[in-house]
Amino acid sequence: MLLPILFYLFIVVGTINLLHFAFYLIGANIYDLQQFRNIKQRKQRLVSKPLVSVLIPAYNEERVIERNLQSVWNNTYDSLEAIVINDGSTDNTSEAVRRFIKSRSRSYRETRARIVRSKNGLKRVWNRGNVPMQRRVKLVEQKNAGKAAALNNGIRNHAKGELIMTLDADSLIHKRAIYNAVKYFEDPSIAGVAANVRMIEEPSILGLLQRFEHLISYRSKKLFSIANCELIVGGVASTYRKSILDKVGQYDTDTTTEDIGLSMKIAAAGNKKYRLVYGADVAAMTEPVKGFRPLLRQRYRWKLGNLQNAYKYRSLIFSMDKRYTRTLTHYRMPMSFIGEILLLMEPITLAYIIYLSIHFLTIGLILGAYMTITAYILMNIWPDEHMSRRGKIKSSVYAPFLYFIFYIMNVVQLIAALRCIGNAKRIANLTAQESTWTHVERAGKAATFS
Repeated sequence: MLLPILFYLFIVVGTINLLHFAFYLIGANIYDLQQFRNIKQRKQRLVSKPLVSVLIPAYNEERVIERNLQSVWNNTYDSLEAIVINDGSTDNTSEAVRRFIKSRSRSYRETRARIVRSKNGLKRVWNRGNVPMQRRVKLVEQKNAGKAAALNNGIRNHAKGELIMTLDADSLIHKRAIYNAVKYFEDPSIAGVAANVRMIEEPSILGLLQRFEHLISYRSKKLFSIANCELIVGGVASTYRKSILDKVGQYDTDTTTEDIGLSMKIAAAGNKKYRLVYGADVAAMTEPVKGFRPLLRQRYRWKLGNLQNAYKYRSLIFSMDKRYTRTLTHYRMPMSFIGEILLLMEPITLAYIIYLSIHFLTIGLILGAYMTITAYILMNIWPDEHMSRRGKIKSSVYAPFLYFIFYIMNVVQLIAALRCIGNAKRIANLTAQESTWTHVERAGKAATFS
């Protein structure tokens, strides 16, 4: 009796996973074709240049905050302000920000205009790299109240921009990230843009694991974008219309992932009217977790926050409300829970595959799974927009080994899911104290986009 049940379970889980792989690949390719078709339009100048307020909540970030601010300063988009909200740090975060502000103020004073002759006549250029006078960096200090409270303070009391970009202090953005993000908002239906977040390279098994995990998972967001069912927008370089944030009441503080909570709250306001999209060309980088235990803590927090928000907005599941797309209500929201059930079934299906391989003295099933995953990884590497050819070749060398390395993340995710089951009350009983700071060890090393 048990073996037939396991057989049908294996068929169901395998079919769902294969369909997801196919949907992700097809969706990503359609997205890429649309981007290629619109490349001329994307290269056109902006119709307007709205002020962008880059909000950087910080708690004990002295090692990385200047690197973060430098990446914002280096952006090609001129009309911006960077606002660091120091949430009661006990280190020298404020001093590091003031040092950065002072050094940039000095460069302003030392800047001199000069006239050069070009083919089009005379033009004025600036020494020290065209320093735009619109830019400013502001430091806001508050008592420790949590990341969501810091962001809300920045939005409500200090940001003057029409668009709001949020940026974790340990992350950095590509020099064209802000410009590319602004382009999306020329479509009035766009409420928010999720960035393409990469991992800063770390020479370790966990570093490699997280780098490829982000590469693959963010490529799958292309499907969610074209199907208009994007639901999860992370906190790194996400950009929103300030008017939308004001409409929904900014960030909530009752879940462990305030960024997921905000994007779900916007989707719940009606994702047909307020579209959330993925910007593959809005590139950002962030630091990976260095140890196994910190990775366990991080993924438990992410999974708990995801489940908290999915439960909070459970009314969207199979909703027939005309404000929502069916891809959101009949696919993406239900998968928030179905995906966790499939995760819990994975050890059973894996054990069944091993049993079949031993029973029939064949490695065909395991070899087939290995080849499928390896091919899928390669199909995610080579179309990548931000990886050089050399980087793609290097990544392709890693691909044959990633099938086994990914089992580490499977174990981490399974432990996180079991912990969530053990703390089920925290999923349903939300409190205003959930949104607090959690830190990974900061390396603070230099990083560049390939």
